[in-house]
Amino acid sequence: MSASVAVYRNIYTEDRFKQAYGSDDSTSGSLRLREKLAGSCRCSRRACLHLLSERVPIFNWLPRYRLKKWILGDTIGGLTVGILHIPQGMAFALLTSVAPIFGLYTSFFPVVLYMFFGTGRHVSTGTFAVVSLMTGSVVEQLVPTPLEMNSSSSEAADFEAQRIGVASAVALLSGIIMLCMFGLQLGFLSTYLSEPIVKAFTSAAAFHVTVSQIQSMLGLRLPRHTGTFSLFKTLASVMENLPHTNMAELLISMVCLAVLVIVKEINMRYRKRLRTPIPVEILTVIIATGVAYAFSLDSSYNIEIVGHIPAGFPKPRMPAVHTFPDIAGDTVAITFVGYAVSVSLAMIYADKHGYSIHPNQELLAHGISNTVSSFFTCFPSSATLATTNILESAGGYTQLSGLFTSLVVLIVLLLIGPLFYFLPKAVLACINVTSLRQMFLQFQDLPELWRISKIDLMVWVVTWLSVVVLNVDLGLAIGVVFSMMTVICRTQRAGCSVLGRASNTEIYRPLENHNKCYEVPGVKILTYNGPIYYGNRSFFREEMSKLLGLTPEKIRSREKARKALEKRERDATVSTVERGIANTLFSSENEFFKSETSESDVQAVLIDCSSVTFVDVAGARLFAQMCTECQKVGVHVYLANCNESVLKILTSSGLMTYMNPQHIFVTVHDAVMFIQQQKEKLPENTTTVWV
Repeated sequence: MSASVAVYRNIYTEDRFKQAYGSDDSTSGSLRLREKLAGSCRCSRRACLHLLSERVPIFNWLPRYRLKKWILGDTIGGLTVGILHIPQGMAFALLTSVAPIFGLYTSFFPVVLYMFFGTGRHVSTGTFAVVSLMTGSVVEQLVPTPLEMNSSSSEAADFEAQRIGVASAVALLSGIIMLCMFGLQLGFLSTYLSEPIVKAFTSAAAFHVTVSQIQSMLGLRLPRHTGTFSLFKTLASVMENLPHTNMAELLISMVCLAVLVIVKEINMRYRKRLRTPIPVEILTVIIATGVAYAFSLDSSYNIEIVGHIPAGFPKPRMPAVHTFPDIAGDTVAITFVGYAVSVSLAMIYADKHGYSIHPNQELLAHGISNTVSSFFTCFPSSATLATTNILESAGGYTQLSGLFTSLVVLIVLLLIGPLFYFLPKAVLACINVTSLRQMFLQFQDLPELWRISKIDLMVWVVTWLSVVVLNVDLGLAIGVVFSMMTVICRTQRAGCSVLGRASNTEIYRPLENHNKCYEVPGVKILTYNGPIYYGNRSFFREEMSKLLGLTPEKIRSREKARKALEKRERDATVSTVERGIANTLFSSENEFFKSETSESDVQAVLIDCSSVTFVDVAGARLFAQMCTECQKVGVHVYLANCNESVLKILTSSGLMTYMNPQHIFVTVHDAVMFIQQQKEKLPENTTTVWV
């Protein structure tokens, strides 16, 4: 049994509805502003504690920590991630073109700081392959690798100091940018890196990472290429030097890749049965180090090893701040990529586990992490895909898991680090490549994108090709610009439709999709599904003119006929002039419906503004121009469903000079009933609607 609803009420124009149900904007607005300023300036113990818990979230969640329920999961998850941080930190340091020890530092300090300031309970921060690759490109540009250098000389130490100075300067500047963005509350800027852009970018960057590691897996000592077409330059350089491949390093790489791929596949397939994933990376590092030491592979087969890893904490050092002008452009891109990936990961797991994160607080957390860490010879850090996934699957509940992660890395820094002296760099290269599994699997999203939105698929493909063919920074910029252009094009070409009424209802729908709806006689109801601004005003006018049939010739002929009719009426009687023709702009609706037009002609145009999100000055002037043109042919213009901001702009731009203020209605049905009453000369402004 279908239900029905009967509504009996007055017809509401915007003015009448505001008088009945509106509020005094000036008074309430000033009161709200005064209360907000008073609240922000008020200082009390409660306000200070609230601010402290907001800016240092550990004071908010730690007192509520459920020790018995969460401690085991946080401990296991933190220790598991800490074990993974050791090989990945050293491996990603090679991507950054710095010594492996600096990767361990970057796996320690940001983790501790994020635990205090971050809002993502399942986020694991540290070294990230894409950020490390982008930072390494900057380091290679400013401190290129010399063709010949004695690794045991003081020159090598100075060279490493210069490189980490540049890398830590990138971290410092990135942290400063994030802190400035936090001060300006610009956390929303991460939304400009849409999901297709982030996934395509990280997937394409994975190809750059893989290609950059081929030379290490083959034992080739080649300079690193940067700039546009760097991927193809690296491939060409590797192909040219294939005859110089170190067979021992190639064999080590093949064995490590086989072991890592197989065990990682086991971890993925049996992740529900395994309490914690098999720590294959750290096991591979330990075994490879033992084999290289036992058989003296570095001296017997000229295998490149990690070398000396100092034990203990690094001494605070000032980053190379004099390089800021040279690294500013690249650092902005690194900042946006790191922040966008971090916030995206945090939001994914927050939605999954039913809590919320605060993008602006994430800016503060990562800004402090990068800024403070840069003084301890760390390169830029962010949330990482692999370790975050492992932390969540291993049972981590809160940020306290970062404490156990940092304890594992701390033990390695203080005690175990020097034992990795004989670790082959080819093993770290294999760890780099196999850690990109999730990024390569993002190709699986393409069929779904094709089915859901072909425009998003185009954004994905353009971003991926730009990053692969050109380089990481330029490709990302092209992807962002292309994505924004698709949005602009969609707003420029928003659909314009004619609405029809469903019988015996107040429901109006596009006739193109609802052939059982009918047009109201003499009234053309139009809707535009987008903003009206300088970029699409011409298209909007073209669509409206096409639907209304308003050509310049028709406007001139109708205006000429209307003037002739007015002249005949003036000559016929003076009273007619006094009642309606004297003010041609606001002639009565009754006189309008007496015009010599057939029933099939459009006598009123009603524009449904419910889908018009905003109007700029150019759009408002276009409305006034359309009103003038419609009046020339004897057609009145009505508006309905205008939101407050659109109505304010239209009013402020002087539209009411060209249009009767009483022709702006709350709903489409109010306007239709008003027009029909004027046509039928009904006395009461009420309507009954049956649904």
